[in-house]
Amino acid sequence: MGLYNPGEIEINDPPAFEIEQKVRLRKMIRNDGTFPGKEIGETLAKKGDIGYIVGIGTYLQSYYIYAVHFLENGCVVGCRRKELLLAEEPIPDDLELELQTSEVN
Repeated sequence: MGLYNPGEIEINDPPAFEIEQKVRLRKMIRNDGTFPGKEIGETLAKKGDIGYIVGIGTYLQSYYIYAVHFLENGCVVGCRRKELLLAEEPIPDDLELELQTSEVN
């Protein structure tokens, strides 16, 4: 088996999303210290938030990082593919259940 593992090196394939696509966040994103003007650990975007892809970059020559503009809070946050899904796609059952639970609390 060679060194290429498609599960580890995303950039060998085209990006999963395109500029201006509407996406939904699969998990909460907190500041890891790289977002200026916010405290470390502060929430940048919540699970279920809707945003638009405004840029596509790479990280460690392995992964795509999607710059997502979340209009509700005005933040542009870098997200990995596994953290996003197309907004038009049906919400997976596990995410829908978590969103409903968070709305009640």
